[in-house]
Amino acid sequence: MASHSLAMPLAKVVIAAAWADGHLALDEVNSLKNLLAELGQTVGSGEMALTMQDWAELDIYLYSPVGPEERARLLEELAAVMRGPRDRATVMAALDALLGADRVLADAERQVAAEIRAALERADAGPLAALGGLLRRSLGLRAAGPNREQFLDEFLHNRVYYAVRVRLGKAPEEDLGIPAEEARKLALAGGILATLARVDKHVDEAERARIVAALERGWAISHERAVLVTEAALAESEASLDSYTLTYAFAQSASVEERVRFLDALFAVAAADGAISSEESAEISRITSAIRLEQRHFVEAKRRALGTAG
Repeated sequence: MASHSLAMPLAKVVIAAAWADGHLALDEVNSLKNLLAELGQTVGSGEMALTMQDWAELDIYLYSPVGPEERARLLEELAAVMRGPRDRATVMAALDALLGADRVLADAERQVAAEIRAALERADAGPLAALGGLLRRSLGLRAAGPNREQFLDEFLHNRVYYAVRVRLGKAPEEDLGIPAEEARKLALAGGILATLARVDKHVDEAERARIVAALERGWAISHERAVLVTEAALAESEASLDSYTLTYAFAQSASVEERVRFLDALFAVAAADGAISSEESAEISRITSAIRLEQRHFVEAKRRALGTAG
């Protein structure tokens, strides 16, 4: 973690301010990351520098809009770790850097930044407030308001499951009508299928339909929900999905029989356009090994896909 206690709370508040207009384009995300990196080196004599782990945790705030209630919580958590005039000056310098950065700010962003500055200027950052913040953290308490960090493990290790949660506004299993363990497995399978479909850098409607069918049939969920999971998986695969994490987690959660059946789904997606390319075959071979199956399982599944089994 960053060595300075202000670094992460401040970074989260800055990201929340950037979300004020409800939208962050890719170039805005990159600009914001550059700004936070620069702040880490120039504010607080380098103590504000963020580690790789910090960046991974901040990504959950860059993923989707931060609303007023969640922004208020983040602001309260920042105020709780401020230790007097020096920390206040550090925070204000960071906000000034945000406003002075070489980017066009929407009126909503300017308004939110001004509100944050005003709130922090009013905040009691004296010893008593610091003690209160320390006590809250020692008891494991957090400020009121939405807190996506409770889903950080899902975000880091099962991104499709998290994406479905965001789309539904609730835990997927609550809407899909299947146990939590199965919902997580379903999300992993969707991610692997989407990754395969992108081997040729393009996903056509036939491949999309095969993924939907595989999820609908394999987990007995409705067509509409299979479409939702497929769209989430394809969106995440276009951005970035860790293939190792997906396959490792799937191998840990699925039985041998389930994994063998899953090979048929992989080949069905690969053959959606009428032929299985050498690149798709090689990718399925890699997945077969990654989900802890033997080469013979791959060969048998390919024979079935080509209609030459038995």
